Amino acid sequence: MKESLNNDYGYLYILPTVISEYTNADVLPTNYVPLITNLTHFLVEDIRTARRFLASLKANIIIDNLSFILLNKESKKEEINKFITDIKNGISFGILSEAGCPGIADPGAVAVKLAHENNIKVIPIVGPSAIFLGLMASGFNGQNFEFHGYLPIDKTERIKILLKLESESKLKNKTQIWIETPFRNESLFEDVLKNCHPNTHICIAKDLTGKNEMIKTKSIKEWKNLEIELHKTPTVFLLNALN
Repeated sequence: MKESLNNDYGYLYILPTVISEYTNADVLPTNYVPLITNLTHFLVEDIRTARRFLASLKANIIIDNLSFILLNKESKKEEINKFITDIKNGISFGILSEAGCPGIADPGAVAVKLAHENNIKVIPIVGPSAIFLGLMASGFNGQNFEFHGYLPIDKTERIKILLKLESESKLKNKTQIWIETPFRNESLFEDVLKNCHPNTHICIAKDLTGKNEMIKTKSIKEWKNLEIELHKTPTVFLLNALN
């Protein structure tokens, strides 16, 4: 017998947020505000950030009437599970990340997995993802790529991983992608410049969609002759050793 979704349940909407302030009108689809104003329950990575973002939509949303369940890397499965009962009672939920697309470099995937396990319809909404915007604009292979999240903080281990990623990129023509906590961007990039091959190409994509957006792809050799300010700026790093 075929399994089908239960039409009496609410839905789980995956709702991207902006990755740079004051860009709502530029990066969110036209159906975003009408959809979100009909929701009263949210799973959020950070409640304060979520409330601020919802207020920024200027959609006559009464923030104090909304219900929030915290969904971050510290959340326990049994705590997240609470939203399942409400959805089965017909209440739809939205997932909001701190920035970008829930489920991509984000804990939202835990809730989505629970929704699938409970036969709940999942509806992803279009929105900005720094990872994919960086890949699109890099000029690197978009058919074979891998996202690694954050590289190790320990310098020795980080260099070891960088060299491994570079080797694999050259062997498989694979684009390697990672991010870093903004205040560590410059020390990480210094390790890239000092340890990767001069002909390896790096794309720096910083402040994507923001007023100071910069996307440049250069070889290590070329980057060594350029000055770039990365401190405290959200940045995506992409590497291709066969470019």
